[in-house]
Amino acid sequence: MNRASAVLVKGLMRIGPQILPFADAGSAELPMPRLLRLSLFQVTVGMAAVLLIGTLNRVMIVELGVPSWLVALMLSLPLLFAPLRALIGFRSDTHRSVLGWRRVPYIWFGTMLQFGGLAIMPFSLLILSGDTTGPIIIGQAAAALAFLLVGAGLHTVQTVGLALATDLAPAHTRPRVVALLCAMLLVGMGVSALAFGALLANFSAIRLIQVVQGAAVVTMVLNCVALWKQEARGALPPVQNVDFSEAWKRFASTGRARRRLFATALGTAGFSMQDILLEPYGGRVLHLPVSATTALTAMLALGSGVGLAIAARWLTRGADPHRVAGVGAVVGVVAFFAVIFAAPADSSTLFSIGVTLIGLGGGLFAHGTLTASMQTARPEDRGLALGAWGAAQATAAGLAIAASGAVNDAGSMLAASGALGEALVSPASGYAIVYAIEILLLLATVVAIGPLVRFTKQDGEAPTDFDLVPTSTFNSGVMQ
Repeated sequence: MNRASAVLVKGLMRIGPQILPFADAGSAELPMPRLLRLSLFQVTVGMAAVLLIGTLNRVMIVELGVPSWLVALMLSLPLLFAPLRALIGFRSDTHRSVLGWRRVPYIWFGTMLQFGGLAIMPFSLLILSGDTTGPIIIGQAAAALAFLLVGAGLHTVQTVGLALATDLAPAHTRPRVVALLCAMLLVGMGVSALAFGALLANFSAIRLIQVVQGAAVVTMVLNCVALWKQEARGALPPVQNVDFSEAWKRFASTGRARRRLFATALGTAGFSMQDILLEPYGGRVLHLPVSATTALTAMLALGSGVGLAIAARWLTRGADPHRVAGVGAVVGVVAFFAVIFAAPADSSTLFSIGVTLIGLGGGLFAHGTLTASMQTARPEDRGLALGAWGAAQATAAGLAIAASGAVNDAGSMLAASGALGEALVSPASGYAIVYAIEILLLLATVVAIGPLVRFTKQDGEAPTDFDLVPTSTFNSGVMQ
């Protein structure tokens, strides 16, 4: 019996890491309960993203009757702060708080910005819709301020939160920590989408105020819980007498950072142009019902989760993160071919497979590029490196999403007029042009990543713990 019990206990101890891909992300330096608590900042980031891009996008246009161009303008305002993520990360690297903290003050002030923006947002939207006696210019200015505050807070919290997680996690667990943080972002988005949909099912102005301001309170509470006793006081690094321009030159000259950021921007744009087009494509071209197109979000999330888990497994085994990102880009190419050919084949199954593969490739690519940024950054430049990665990703995604609508409309008009030939007179043509551009962007990403995979240590990249693991380990992991 004793031997049987020992075997049973040993088997149960292996269930977590094998079945739950992030169960072994904890370490002695950063135990799992503490890591899960820290990851709550990603939940609030996901909640804010869903609220802005998903829930309020629909509410402003449908229920409040705000013009579409004005909605698009408001939703693009948070993008203005994306390029500042590198500066925010640098400041968190060099900041010396009176209370003995380095990262915590920036996450706290970012949380306050999010709270303030969400607190005033519902009132400004009601004025913006004209459903009051106040001048509409007040609603426009207040709504712009609210979106700016939420955007600034979101970018600050995520950038510095990732830097804090990198500080706390030992090098050998960082791939799994990155996967867990990305997964928590997906959890925040998924749970928030369901909650907002249920709470706003019976829409009213009062309910809108309650939901958005409730999100402000939840953001404050979760971020405070996430920060509690995470960063030790009085453990600040020596003061760096360097300004941002000097720090940027130092960062950009190591590890081929410019090429890595360029590849990150290219790949992110390649995966992001479809964000606002997949559901209309499924409805208009493949004639899928609303329930089926709504399920596309779940397919993307499922694919992303699997991609994150696979990337964490490969990277833990010693894989080159640039190679993982390149594999993600190749998977994306296959995915968009499947989506394109789903229209002439009139196959919803092929379309579903393509959508899931988009999520899978995107998860691999995001995890690979983020881990590469973590590995190649010096300890004194971690915030700057992660901020630069976030700036490249967020800016590229925003510009790609904005361009996709214009390209789709222009391509559809050209196809309808016969300018592209009789064979392309189809509702699918405009979408296919966008997907073809995404394929080209992802192929260009593979070309840009290639030299990074072959990059040797004598070229100047700082060594990491993963360099001790032979590449054959990764190759055997891929085959398993």
